[in-house]
Amino acid sequence: MTLRTSAFWPDYRTLWRWHFFAGLFCLPFVAFLSLTGAVYLFKPQSEAWIDWHYDHLPTVLSSSPERDVQAALSAVPHSSFLAYELPRTPRSAARVLVSRPDGEAVRVYVDKNTHDVLKTVLEEKRFERLIFRLHGQLLLGNFGSVIMEMVASWTIVLIVTGLLLWWPRGQRGLAGVVYPRLTAEGRLLWRDLHAVTGVWTSLFLVLFLVSGLPWSFVWGHALQSVENTVGRLTSVKEWEIGAVPAATIIAGHPITPSEGRHSKGALDMPGMDMPDAPAVLPEAHLLRGLDTVAQTAATLSLPAPVFITRSGSVWTVRSDTQNRPLRESVTVTSDGHVVMRSAFAGKSLADRIVAYGVAAHEGQLFGWLNQLINLLVACGLFLMSCAATVLWLKRKPAGALGAPPALHSQTHGGAGIAFLLVLAVCLPELGASLLILALASLMFRKVRQT
Repeated sequence: MTLRTSAFWPDYRTLWRWHFFAGLFCLPFVAFLSLTGAVYLFKPQSEAWIDWHYDHLPTVLSSSPERDVQAALSAVPHSSFLAYELPRTPRSAARVLVSRPDGEAVRVYVDKNTHDVLKTVLEEKRFERLIFRLHGQLLLGNFGSVIMEMVASWTIVLIVTGLLLWWPRGQRGLAGVVYPRLTAEGRLLWRDLHAVTGVWTSLFLVLFLVSGLPWSFVWGHALQSVENTVGRLTSVKEWEIGAVPAATIIAGHPITPSEGRHSKGALDMPGMDMPDAPAVLPEAHLLRGLDTVAQTAATLSLPAPVFITRSGSVWTVRSDTQNRPLRESVTVTSDGHVVMRSAFAGKSLADRIVAYGVAAHEGQLFGWLNQLINLLVACGLFLMSCAATVLWLKRKPAGALGAPPALHSQTHGGAGIAFLLVLAVCLPELGASLLILALASLMFRKVRQT
């Protein structure tokens, strides 16, 4: 089968121009995403290495999570309790998550033997959290999320046009089609590295892009609206939609800047403002039962990390593992009795599909093999991007962009137009940018005619 130029298909020159301009915009981001994504793949290993010292303390003799939390609240003035992370081993320091008055989440490491504070760090400043925000938001918040969503949209155009350009047209043999001709030289070698590597990674790249869309600001909120319409609310506990503060993810609900100024139920004195006073600790009854709840949580065998949070008069024990299909949430009373368990199987179909996609995207769905496959794909994407850049520089005239010139005989084809229209409906940023490009092209033609 060969791809024939007709009124149905876009001709070769049209495909080339679409591929060129999409690549000019997308490939720098694709290379960036492949590098940051490769780093984020190994989040469990890197965090274990960074926290190695705090997981090899003397074995705990007697544990009191309540006292650990009180020590953490004292170390961060005017903070409020967010969560207690269940220690993974008897030699691990306690991790207490608290919220500052400005709403920032702080992780406090506490020695479980002495209840001394060993370290405090902002959650947003932790290494893997920075990589996560770089990868999905360029450290620009929701604006960066919209940019990356537009990149993902145009990358799908890049992939489809690339596959159509790669499609063999009367070529014999598999060299340059299935495997690159590594003995070739010059432009032919770089062409094979770009085209063949792109073909092999394109399927995985589409899966990465689609599984990443629920995190994006526009598409993610659109999905949330659909779920709200059918009566199922997407929770920020499952995945982040746009730029969501770490405190919100930990607590499971939005944290306002004023919420952390004094802990709920604290001994406040009306009419008195004492900014330089020591941290106001919550009354004993607000943390009462945490020791018992932690003992119950240890028997539940939930995948780490396990967070214990306060939910009104009861406690919530939940797994925050990156392998999202293994997550489970358990409601526990202050005396340690399990009231309710919420498992993955009870979630809506959309939630489960997204959870599988996110876990595979992060390389955590099926262990180290998932990490290895994703790493190979990331390396292939980076190689493809570099090869495309070399090809462009080799053919680009000095002082010019080097875009394939448009011809009057070009045809866009019914299939090409239909494909773009479908994508424009499914991907709002692509639709908006196509509309802007169409209007700009129309205005340019009118200016040339005058």
